[in-house]
Formats: sequence, structure tokens, C-alpha cells
Amino acid sequence: GRLMACPVSEYKARSRNVVFPQGGWYDLYSGKYIKGGQTLTVEAPYERIPVFAREGSILPLGPLMWWTDEKPADLIHILVYEGADGQFTLYEDEGTNYNYEHGKYATIPFSYDDTTHRFTIGQRKGSFPGMLKTRKFMVELVRKDHVTPLDLYSPGGIMVTYTG
Repeated sequence: GRLMACPVSEYKARSRNVVFPQGGWYDLYSGKYIKGGQTLTVEAPYERIPVFAREGSILPLGPLMWWTDEKPADLIHILVYEGADGQFTLYEDEGTNYNYEHGKYATIPFSYDDTTHRFTIGQRKGSFPGMLKTRKFMVELVRKDHVTPLDLYSPGGIMVTYTG
């Protein structure tokens, strides 16, 4: 998997031991890089579960939405984690019905080449009523040697206008 969530099962505990599989991992919130193959005690504050992203992950984050029929997210923040090649396919549909069963959906492929640090947004496939023809992606590379805390309100990176 690309994300490793580590819930706390011990009553009132505010930290826990985490076994990190081989490879590299990033703390989702702080952006700190962690070398795999070790066990560490990590903070587990009451308000959030410890979550770690594997190197090579591509993680799209949209705005907080309360209902599936809110207007589509025209800006998506994409976190790309340095250290390995990665792929991700963004899936979209109307979100309020079963039209996706009849082919009414769209996908956008993302890929990351770690050797060249090249992030590619591929061609959109498919469509659905109300689909945004043009949208914006804020692409941010999270690097091993530069700690990048997660900022959902004013994300950094490079703004890309995408038309399909």
C-alpha cells in the first residue's frame, strides 16, 4: 500500500510503536523522512491517527466537502513523495447516482519518475455530465532532505492548469 495508518488501540495512549517495512516512509503531517526496516515510537495525539506515506506515493488531496453533490473540486493538491517511481489514477464521477455503471466517469493518470524528478499528468479518458473541462492541480514534491509539513490551507508547489 501507499499509506500506512497506525491507529492507537491502547486506552489513553498518546504514542505507539510502529514497525516500518523496508523502503522509505514520510510522516504525512510533518513531512519527515523515515528509513524503513526499523521500529520507532511515534507520537499519536488524541486528534489524529499516525499516517505514513511510502516513497513513490502520489497522493491527491481535495478540499473538505460535506456532501457528494457539492460543486466539483476545481483545485486538487497533489503530494508526490520522492524516493521511488510512482503511479496513480484519479477517478471522478457525478457522485450522486449510478451512472458510472454505464460508463459515465473519467480517469486521469499521474506518474512520477524518481530518477529525473519528472511528474506527468496523462490524457483524461471518459467523461460525465457536469465534469470540469479545465481544472487546476497544485503539485508538490516532498523530498527526503527538505522537511515539508502538510498544509491543506495554503499548499506549496507548482500550479498546473489541466485541460485534459
